[in-house]
Amino acid sequence: MIKFFRNIRKNLLNEGLPSEQAGKISKYFTYAIGEIVLVVIGILIALQINNKNELSKQRKQELHYLKNIETDLKLNIAHLDGYMATRETAINSANEVIAHYEGKPITDLKAFSRHTVNIYTWRKFFQINNTFQELMNSGNLALISNDSIKKTLLNMETLYNLMKDTEAHFRYDAEVMLYEPSYNMMDMNQIVQNYMYYASNGAAGENRDLSKAGFDAMLKDTKQKNGFVMAVYEFSVMNQQFRDMKAMCEQLIALIDKELKTDD
Repeated sequence: MIKFFRNIRKNLLNEGLPSEQAGKISKYFTYAIGEIVLVVIGILIALQINNKNELSKQRKQELHYLKNIETDLKLNIAHLDGYMATRETAINSANEVIAHYEGKPITDLKAFSRHTVNIYTWRKFFQINNTFQELMNSGNLALISNDSIKKTLLNMETLYNLMKDTEAHFRYDAEVMLYEPSYNMMDMNQIVQNYMYYASNGAAGENRDLSKAGFDAMLKDTKQKNGFVMAVYEFSVMNQQFRDMKAMCEQLIALIDKELKTDD
């Protein structure tokens, strides 16, 4: 288009048109340039509107994700509280068992047995982070515009991976120092039946007599003692990790609430 107008201008200059025709041509050029400017302005306005609509769409999607993340975080806090309470009970049980290894007499075999099973029946922790996983798998994490929220989400995922490493370490210790030796020297059916009986208030399992000889042999096994010692240490580490994750959850909820209020 620009080349076309340049050629016309060149021809007019070469031919030396009368001033009247030159004036008409000049008006034509002015009109044509005006039309081009209007078209360019129209395109720019259309692009601006389109960009604004796209940004509005992305913001709605971002707010939807933030609300779902907040829901996950509140569920995760309740989940963490339950695990921390369970781990604290396990720590207390392990300390009670260790005390018997170090000379405290066993006056109630069934109570002692329940303390040991509290360690044997530990459970893995899985955080509730469905929305974060959706963001990562879909490549939509970039939709989260608040850098503090994004950074804390990533830090929490790093902490979770560290927690899984701690769990894996304890699982190895438990298999080597607790499960293998106890399975070889103890009647686990009697122990499990009693544990189920008391855990369900008599609705499951059986109230069986236990063998004192089996527990006496257990208390002479240094490997098993070390297993309970590691349970105290590693469950304590896990609980601190749980507390750190809970603090991150609460921090994220506060950040998200503040971000949501900017759109009210």
